[in-house]
Amino acid sequence: MSLSLPAEPPRARSLPRVVPEVLSALDGGGDWFAPVTSAVLFVVDGLGARNLGARSGHARFLAEAGGKKDVARSVFPSTTAAALTSLMTGVDPGEHGLLGYRVRIPGTDLAPNQLKGWETDGLDPYSWQRAQPLLEREAERGRPCFVVSRPKFAESGFTTAILRGGEFVPAKTAAEGAEAAAELAARHPGALVYLYAPELDGIGHQRGWESDEWAAGLETVDAAARALAGALPRGVGAVFTADHGMIDVPRHRHLLLTERDGLVDGVRIIGGEPRMLHLYAEPGCEASVLRAWCESESGRSWVLSRDEAVEAGVFGVVAPDVRERIGDVVVAARAAVAYYDDRLEDKGPQNMVGQHGSLTDEERTVPLIRLGAFA
Repeated sequence: MSLSLPAEPPRARSLPRVVPEVLSALDGGGDWFAPVTSAVLFVVDGLGARNLGARSGHARFLAEAGGKKDVARSVFPSTTAAALTSLMTGVDPGEHGLLGYRVRIPGTDLAPNQLKGWETDGLDPYSWQRAQPLLEREAERGRPCFVVSRPKFAESGFTTAILRGGEFVPAKTAAEGAEAAAELAARHPGALVYLYAPELDGIGHQRGWESDEWAAGLETVDAAARALAGALPRGVGAVFTADHGMIDVPRHRHLLLTERDGLVDGVRIIGGEPRMLHLYAEPGCEASVLRAWCESESGRSWVLSRDEAVEAGVFGVVAPDVRERIGDVVVAARAAVAYYDDRLEDKGPQNMVGQHGSLTDEERTVPLIRLGAFA
């Protein structure tokens, strides 16, 4: 089968390389960034480079930032669990194992939520996420490391899985977080400070990134970035980036899966998320599920078998014990569509407007803006 997957842009910067390059700058070297005394990594959930460019009038500071503006390529799936884990471990999803929003535990019928399933489904943050977090590694080497984020994330399993090693500092707003991050970087020479702002992603899911509410949220993020840059002492650098971008999928573009359409025949579990499905087939039904989805959906989605996905490298190099976490069939939306299992009683997820997870540039290209001593 000819997959015709999108090619990576020439000289594309990889999101998993961002933190290692920042650490190199803290050690006095590196290829991307100038040497600095301390560094802040400001991560805004759900802000793609295309989204930022289209709404630059609501982000005048970021649009006109004096430092060199660049972009990075997020991972596949282009979703928070996979991308933030790659950012904070430096490895691709095929190695760390968080391959989407919902991923099957091999040998079971469980497909836990990779953000919240640690507590409800018993995922072990020390083993299910397979790579050592960079903050833990650096803290063991004596570097001051901090996580500035919303209080509700302080003791979550996902925080433990990807951010352990950093001292948690609660901040209720982006502005409060920017102030705390600048102060920590100033007070602790050699520090790496991770600053996370989740609200824009939530607004996008609820209202869409083209909404007035999203534009207002972007203005809040822009103000926080301006405040952070203004508060950084001489010699301290900051990088502004994101985990993924977003596209709006109106309800009339939803593709609802039912018993009548044949696309759920032979499918035991539907994992992933609306724009990136992991289809786990009943034993012996893998070929028929692949054939049905190729015949029906290849015009608007990339449809791959597990072997094809691994061979194509969309998840990066896949570790042997991660392979079975991948669906027997992987469906990545190419058009502005989203797939929902309409057999489920809970229709709430169908209210989402903003979506992400697939291979498109809109979902995978994120800003990489240098501030302070990195500018």
